[in-house]
Amino acid sequence: MAFVSGGMIYVRQLELGPMQNFVYLVGDPGTRECVVVDPAWEIDAIVDAAAADGMTIVGALVTHTHQDHVGGSLASWGMPGRIPGVEELLARVPARVYVHKAEREFLPGLGSDLVKVDNHETLQVGRLTITFLHTPGHTPGSQCFLVGDRLISGDTLFIGSCGRTDLPGSDPSEMYYSLTQRLAALPDATTLLPGHNYGGASSTIGDEKRQNPFLRFSSLGDFLRTVGGGRIVTP
Repeated sequence: MAFVSGGMIYVRQLELGPMQNFVYLVGDPGTRECVVVDPAWEIDAIVDAAAADGMTIVGALVTHTHQDHVGGSLASWGMPGRIPGVEELLARVPARVYVHKAEREFLPGLGSDLVKVDNHETLQVGRLTITFLHTPGHTPGSQCFLVGDRLISGDTLFIGSCGRTDLPGSDPSEMYYSLTQRLAALPDATTLLPGHNYGGASSTIGDEKRQNPFLRFSSLGDFLRTVGGGRIVTP
């Protein structure tokens, strides 16, 4: 899926890899500059898609540092093999990588190419402004990206569900506040673009507030009694 809104925002959504990941190209169609969100799979396909649209990749944004979003060894998951990820992208294009400061330590090999960011900081890509929103819960440094009236939500919010809270670094209480206080506060018309195709390619914050059970808990206690600090099962 690719679209340009009002001549100011370019977005291409690519479903890549065996885990139904959505990778995004986001940029300014005027200056032809873009960033890629979570380049963990099929780096050639990502670079080729940008080139086919006449866009130049100038950066990579990381929603969180799990291997299926940044690449690396699968040994910690008890699986053989390696996902190419961010390091292979940097071997193909000159770019800087933007990660929340809470997860800087998990990308030690990037050196000066790595940029630590914090909540509500912004990045200019051509004329386009991208705002970083810190949404911990799935991981300590999970973050979403607000681009105009679109939210790229990584593994914080899915269509009809949300990210797991039973993994190392997960925090169900933080997930509750990220969902109900941080993301639910966005305008209802905000388009939701999730990190995996677990329930579809897009939704809106308003639709999720009406239909997603994980945005409908009235108290932290109710939320915790449901998730129990355990796995949130996605569709």
